[in-house]
Amino acid sequence: MGEREPPPVRVPIEDCLDLHPFAPQEVLDVVQEYLECARAAGFREVRLIHGRGRGVQRAAIRALLARLPYVRHMADAPESLGGWGATVVVLAPPSG
Repeated sequence: MGEREPPPVRVPIEDCLDLHPFAPQEVLDVVQEYLECARAAGFREVRLIHGRGRGVQRAAIRALLARLPYVRHMADAPESLGGWGATVVVLAPPSG
């Protein structure tokens, strides 16, 4: 018998998403879905915690953010909220 995929993980939509629990190959999809849900829920600013490490996740996430039309601005979080280990994202309001 084939292996079953585990059920999808439901992530509550809050103003901050810690990406440490996710596998590296899942992170970009998780970020995009999270941002779409956060935007629909009315959040205008969110924080993505990607960690400091070598900066690989940070670079991949920032490249994704640069391509998303509803991302208005991105920057390192204040030092007290993770510094360069987290990215603050300003979202455009949903249209319609």
